[in-house]
Amino acid sequence: MIELAIGAILVALVFDFLNGFHDAANSIATIVGTRILRPLHAVTLAAAANFIGPFLFGVAVATTIGKGIINPDFVTLNIIIGALAGAIVWDIITWLLGLPTSSSHALVGGIIGAGIAGAGSHVLILDGIQKVAIGILVSPIAGFIAAFATGLAIMTIFAKAKPHAVNSAFGRLQLVSATYFSLTHGANDGQKTMGVIALILLTQGVITKFSVPYYVIIMAALAISLGTFFGGWRIVKTMAVKITQLRPYQGFAAETSAASILATLAWLGIPASTTHAISGSIMGVGAVRRMSAVRWGIGKRIVWAWIITIPASAAVSFVIMLFIKAISH
Repeated sequence: MIELAIGAILVALVFDFLNGFHDAANSIATIVGTRILRPLHAVTLAAAANFIGPFLFGVAVATTIGKGIINPDFVTLNIIIGALAGAIVWDIITWLLGLPTSSSHALVGGIIGAGIAGAGSHVLILDGIQKVAIGILVSPIAGFIAAFATGLAIMTIFAKAKPHAVNSAFGRLQLVSATYFSLTHGANDGQKTMGVIALILLTQGVITKFSVPYYVIIMAALAISLGTFFGGWRIVKTMAVKITQLRPYQGFAAETSAASILATLAWLGIPASTTHAISGSIMGVGAVRRMSAVRWGIGKRIVWAWIITIPASAAVSFVIMLFIKAISH
């Protein structure tokens, strides 16, 4: 059984790595899109900030994931492995398609699907699922509104300034806003795997009540930061270029708005999606100049990918869990 537990932890860390790999676009899209940093420099900055983030914002999100989606009393190692496998498969599929979907919600869907297949629908905790639903609704809408308002305020304040001077100033400020966003990305997304590993330790009696040991924080933070460093450029292209053409002040507005939303939700223990927050923010700042500046067709494709992520990953995990049950008997 100890070998299976170690295997489950390794699978969790693989998911965490893929989370960083898949979501690297979230951390660096705007600063790459405005050409303030080269991709390698941007992703190095993001990876370092991703590592630090979980140490700054507590573990409220990890607690929601670990014991707020399904009742931990019914959780088995097989259910955890099924949940992680489903989330990983969905992440790989969407990465191949270049879709900036949410790894966080893929994991939530995986937990739901594997939980139902392994123990029945009665193990679901509706309050925790409602928290996830709040994050899904709030992060893109709030991101759009906040980024639109911030971008409009910047345009109004600097209306008479020379464009070159404005771009130069906000180019430097983007280094700050990109770091801020990467910190909150690590805080929110990095905590998901911490919750899963803590749950594995609880099922094996390593810890007697749900908590997130310091060494778990280090392992998960390292995995997501490495994933970010080696991140996928397919999604960067969608986020940085295809949605709208960004100027430095817009990149600053988008990153600052999305990061502030993620920081707030992390403190509240709501598992939000960095993908949703930054996508909504990029659309918001794009719409400041004119509504036609945003390629709404790309935005619609992204939204559909958001909508299907939880049910699709839940379905994949459900099937994987049934297969695990079949071969374990």
